[in-house]
This record gives sequence, C-alpha cells and structure tokens, in this order.
Amino acid sequence: MNTAPPRVLMVGTALGGRGGIASVVGVLRADGLFEREGIAYIATHAEGGRLDKLGSALRGLWRTGRACLGASRRPAIVHVHAGSHASFLRKSLVLLMARMGGARTVFHLHGGGFRRYALVEAGPLLRRWIRHTLETSSRVIALSPGWAAWVRDYAPRARVEVVPNPVPEPAHLTPHAARSEAEAGRILFLGRLDPAKGVDELLQACAALADRHPRLRLVLGGNGKLDWVRRRADELGIAGRVETPGWLDGAARDAQLARAWLFCLPSHAEGMPMSVLEAMAAGAPVVATRVGGIPETLADGALGLLVPPHDVAALAGAIGRLLDDGQLHARLACAARGAVERHYSAGVVCGRLAALYAQLLDERAQ
Repeated sequence: MNTAPPRVLMVGTALGGRGGIASVVGVLRADGLFEREGIAYIATHAEGGRLDKLGSALRGLWRTGRACLGASRRPAIVHVHAGSHASFLRKSLVLLMARMGGARTVFHLHGGGFRRYALVEAGPLLRRWIRHTLETSSRVIALSPGWAAWVRDYAPRARVEVVPNPVPEPAHLTPHAARSEAEAGRILFLGRLDPAKGVDELLQACAALADRHPRLRLVLGGNGKLDWVRRRADELGIAGRVETPGWLDGAARDAQLARAWLFCLPSHAEGMPMSVLEAMAAGAPVVATRVGGIPETLADGALGLLVPPHDVAALAGAIGRLLDDGQLHARLACAARGAVERHYSAGVVCGRLAALYAQLLDERAQ
C-alpha cells in the first residue's frame, strides 16, 4: 500500500456540487491534473442546510489539520479555492495550518463579490486578516489581469499569478463544427436566478424585443427566486416565452447550450464566470455586462457583445443585433470558440498550474 503523502493538497467545495468553484475543480480533475500532480482533495463545503454545511466545514478543517500538522509526512503544497464570506474564512484557516506545517500555499481567488467583501463589508480587523492572508500566501491566483491588478493594489506584497478558468471541449462538438441544433430566437441564461445576476434586466429586455421577434424564447437555467421570476415574467407579458428548467448539470447544460441561439449573462458583478467560457466553447455568441474579468475575456465586438450593467436598453440592443444579424452571429461564435481553444482549454490551464506547482516545489527545496 502506498502511504506517501500527496504532493498537493487541494481544498474547496464538494466535488460534483453547484457553482463556479465546483465546475473549475471538476474540469481540472477530468483532465487528469489530480493524477499527474499527485493531488488529494478535501471539501470544506457541501450543499444542504446549515447543519450540513457546518458538518462539512468541521470535517474538512479537521482532515486538513491532520494532513498539514498531524502527519509525519505532509503535503508540499496546499492549494485552496476561495470566494467571499464563510468561504474565505474557512480557507484562511486552512492556509494558516498549511503555513504552520511548512507547506507552500496557493490562494485561488474566485467570485465577483470579493472586492466588495474586502473593501466595504469587512471591518478593520477582517480587512487586515484578508490582506495578511493574501500577502503570506506563496502565490495568489487571479482569474484575469484586472483582478490581479486589484489584488496587488489591495495587498502590495502579494505574489500574484493570472490563471484563467478552464473549460472542456463540449462532447457534442468537433473543432469548427456548425451548430445545427441552434434554434433561432432562443436565449439562454445559466446562473442563480437573482436580481444581482441581472435577471430582471434580461426579462425587461426580452419583453422589449418580443413584438419584433415572435420566435424569441428565454431559458433561465438555475435555482433561486423562481416565484419572483415567474411573477415578473407575467407582469411583463412574456410568461409564455420563459422557461425555468432549474439547475442544469453536465449533459443537460450542454444540450441547452447546443440549442441556444445566444447566451446572455447581464450580472452586476462577476469574477470570470464559467458559464461565459462554456458558452464560448459551445459556439453560442455571448452578450454580457462589462464587469469583473469578463471584458478581458470577451473582447467587445470581436468575441462577443458587452453592455453596461443595469442598462436595459443597451442589453435589448445587443440581443437584438444577434437576433437580426446572422453574419455577426456566425463571426462572433467562430472567434470566441477559437479563443477558448487557444487560451482557456483544460489542457492549457492545467499546464499553467503544473508549471506553478513546479516553481513552488523548487522554492521549497531551496
């Protein structure tokens, strides 16, 4: 029996769960990074009620403590995936234990709300702890150059690397394949059904376009405020054009992306959403808001269409352009898919993480 410790201990949310971190980790695992780099995984968060979440956090922290402090042979690198609020607090404790155990540490920053959390919501002591956690990590991974610049400004001694989110090749597509399943007028949204994701603006934009586009149909894939969505759609007179299939995983998500004429994510804040990358990879043109890392990934007019957050008129105008202009639709779809293959494919991102691990191991050996 092999009792050697893992080279890398990775800590995040439960494998197979919902949300961006679970999606990212799932792609890394499916591409074989865990096997190639000797990664063991511990979850400190799981879906469910408060007791389920508390139990997962306590079990995860206990296992992490044993691995980093109690074992005679400890991981060389501890890599945490963190967002805001409780996610940050759990992972900051993990990193503290990892440093005490002599491991090199990686703080992998996810979530578009982290800037507000660190600057507005956190009190003075918590802000100092956030800054300390960033600056004492061996590396901080940011999802885009803009996020990296913000981290360097907030925590000047942090050592920041830019590593984008990875996206797998959709199983139903071959490179440069035509999207024969796409249905004209079908608009897809994936994410939490909540005003902060721009769902209300999207409903209003579709209502403004409905008379001119009789085939328009809006599919809102995700959990959240379903009653509010249905009530709002009814108020706007488009209830018959809105589908709410719930949270979509795996094959169901890919099937919806294949049918979508375009993908829309009008969020008020984001990091680098996996759903945008998944849509780009699937060849669905994207309309999104100019927030977080999206503009650095989705160049306006070249790879997709960007609009200001909260701007219903601009959102309706961008969606209308893609519904009306077949040449623009095809050009953006082809360009975005090519960009994913070059910069965001699972193989490319896993290669960058492997190189980072090698650097950290060299530093540790010195």
